[in-house]
Amino acid sequence: MGVLNVTPDSFYDGGRWEDGAAAVDQGCAMVRAGAGVIDVGGESTRPGALPVDEKEEMRRVLPVVRELVHQVGSRARISVDTTKRAVAEAALDAGATILNDVSASLWPTAAEGHAGWVAMHMRGRPSDMMSLANYGDVVTEVREFLVDRAERAAQAGVAEIWVDPGLGFAKTTAHNLAILAHLDDLVATGWPVAVGVSRKRFTGAVGGGSEAAPAPDRREASLAGAVWAMQCGAAMVRVHDVKATADAAKLVGVR
Repeated sequence: MGVLNVTPDSFYDGGRWEDGAAAVDQGCAMVRAGAGVIDVGGESTRPGALPVDEKEEMRRVLPVVRELVHQVGSRARISVDTTKRAVAEAALDAGATILNDVSASLWPTAAEGHAGWVAMHMRGRPSDMMSLANYGDVVTEVREFLVDRAERAAQAGVAEIWVDPGLGFAKTTAHNLAILAHLDDLVATGWPVAVGVSRKRFTGAVGGGSEAAPAPDRREASLAGAVWAMQCGAAMVRVHDVKATADAAKLVGVR
């Protein structure tokens, strides 16, 4: 899953693809590089990010979704990264077939729209989530939450479900590394697992570095995390560096 942020304030590439034509070109380039899904997001979910008005999010997202469906829809699926029902419905009408849902609440919309659904674990909202990073056993609590949401979605009629542990969302570096170390526990639930490690702050702390390391310096750890997730059995990885990740996966024999 290639990340395509059409926002001015996303933590890594905010503003780079804010122009619709540039965003479509980038989406097409990611498909050529090996992405099977392009995930279009119009609202940043970085720690501290503020909500975006529904109409503004639609303005950013819908033209890009429509054009990507037109240009690469036969070769890749288009996903929309949103927490808003109206945006999700409009994106599905525009041709998207997956809802990437950090709120883990849009399964009724996915069921009604016959769409795939990614349920992610998060507490609170991006503006306050890091104040809620308190767990007794983060691996168990995240797993139980995601299994509950997946079961609800399946009962509602969603046929295609992924569960995402939400690395970096209301989680400290220690929490993120614990989840990665025990990712096979989540895979063992039988629900397809999606993982997003790419360029996140905690990857800067790997190897004695710092979370303050700039996003361009987090590439190596991001690649290692994606390959690790695939080796653990993850069904999908959400990445900024599509070609590098695809090449790394082929090198270690991951399919």
